[in-house]
Amino acid sequence: MHVTVRDNNVDQALKALKKKMQREGVFREMKLRRSFEKPSERKAREKAEAIRRGRKLERKRLEREGF
Repeated sequence: MHVTVRDNNVDQALKALKKKMQREGVFREMKLRRSFEKPSERKAREKAEAIRRGRKLERKRLEREGF
């Protein structure tokens, strides 16, 4: 990951870095790796996330179509 510092504005560069890390899912990954997750728990979490993503996409599609 790469962020450039312009005009010695480190605060702005740090904000941009945090935003990139958030978008990439780095913080979420760090949180998940803090402790061991059983394979069955991982499978259940991933399934729930997939269901949530599907519902969100469906809502967005319906909103776009005007329902």
